[in-house]
Amino acid sequence: MEAENIVKSVKSMLEPIGFECHPFKIDWYNKYVKPGFCLNYDPDTLAVIIISTPCMFEKTLKPFILRKACTGVKDPIDECMAETVNTVKQSLPDVEMDILLDYELDHSRRPRVLVQTAGHVAGAVRYYQRSDIVKDPWPSKKRVFGVCIHPRYGGWFAFRGVLVFTNVRAPELPRPPMPDPLPDDEQRIELLKRFNGCWQDWKYRDLIPVSDKYSEEQKLYFATLPRDRKDLVAKMINNSSNSASVGE
Repeated sequence: MEAENIVKSVKSMLEPIGFECHPFKIDWYNKYVKPGFCLNYDPDTLAVIIISTPCMFEKTLKPFILRKACTGVKDPIDECMAETVNTVKQSLPDVEMDILLDYELDHSRRPRVLVQTAGHVAGAVRYYQRSDIVKDPWPSKKRVFGVCIHPRYGGWFAFRGVLVFTNVRAPELPRPPMPDPLPDDEQRIELLKRFNGCWQDWKYRDLIPVSDKYSEEQKLYFATLPRDRKDLVAKMINNSSNSASVGE
């Protein structure tokens, strides 16, 4: 199966339920990361980064929660993503696929894939880091974490994982132009200040005009610690059941 058709198939399954899918070559990623984080595949191997957009919560996560009741040990979003990508894998039985989910760690307790870097090299987002600042305002020893901005959703999105099609080569895959939603140095500094100073207040997500953002219910869900989300899920299920009863 050709790379172009695989990408079309993945997009046709995931985009209607609130995801974006962006292809890239393993070589693009490996040239951007330190040796310890390189992915051990042929440089021309096809991969796809999966991003959840704001509508994923209503289109995929909530229906999953109501259907499954999420009684397992994993965070419901992790359970949901595992099921979703496995459905993609099952629909392409003739294609060898490795699934690298954003929350998975390797044997040394490091992420199996750096999803921010994958999103950046795929041209889906811009990964802003301290090295992108011309007039660096921070002390030299201060650690400043980078953050990605989506050209349409600002910070209102999330990386969910990477699909690696291990037996598919895409030597001619065109490299997309790199988005730059914050071309000004002051904007980039403000982004990193907001993200590193108080990412919990959501303000870093709104530095550019966005086409959509998280609903209040979705904000509440993701603002809740993973260990406490089971209780919130139970309330969501009860509220949904009560609403259905009223409508009957």
